[in-house]
Amino acid sequence: LISLDYSKSKADYSLFTKKSSKGLTVILTYVDDLVLAGEDLDEINNVKQILHKEFGIKDLGQLKFFLGLEVARSAKGICLNQRKYALDLLQDTGLLASKPCSTPMDHTNHLHKASGPMFEDVTKYRRLLGRLIYLTNTRPDISYAVGKLSQSLDCPTVAHYQAALRVLKYIKNAPGKGLFFPVASDLKLTGYTDSDWSTCIDSRRSTSGFCFFLGQSLISWKSKKQSVVSRSSSEAEYRAMALATCESQWIVYLL
Repeated sequence: LISLDYSKSKADYSLFTKKSSKGLTVILTYVDDLVLAGEDLDEINNVKQILHKEFGIKDLGQLKFFLGLEVARSAKGICLNQRKYALDLLQDTGLLASKPCSTPMDHTNHLHKASGPMFEDVTKYRRLLGRLIYLTNTRPDISYAVGKLSQSLDCPTVAHYQAALRVLKYIKNAPGKGLFFPVASDLKLTGYTDSDWSTCIDSRRSTSGFCFFLGQSLISWKSKKQSVVSRSSSEAEYRAMALATCESQWIVYLL
């Protein structure tokens, strides 16, 4: 790609871009999978022909599926979801016919290492959380709950497993829910950040959270426990702001 005058992004080494008189062409690579997008159709066709000559690639046409992500297009914009992935997850856990929940987590239930008897099948819990973590790529609404449950991968209790099943029942409510990127959206970057203070009963650490919008489109979010104990709510807020600032700087570099 570099030999074809593409520039590799220093913020993301899997991203390649090329500008021409007809517009911008973008290529995103993941192992042996590539996504091509842009305004210059001649350049896109030329790249596909060269790659096919070198490696014998298969052109799958317009982007519809990519690494478990489903892409739906309309005149209003693009929708990104993981509907099939979510339904397969519900099928494998036997919750496809379960009663859905309205929220992903019971916020009155503060889970910790002594929340009850230990869950015997630790591998089963870890496998379930791993699949839920991948689902957060298009479901920011479960990011906080999954992050909380991931903190107990070494010693999950029965209560933790029941809480993970509640997340699945919440997904059952709308398995096709995802992200929407409207066509009529500006390129103004807006970010929000917040934190709670000392909510982890086991370590007394706080949780940082942020989200970033490009126009009306949600493009980045995270919920993560802080690495040290904050001695005040103000310190917890500043640590959350520092984390969000690093993310915003990376997004600016990427853009």
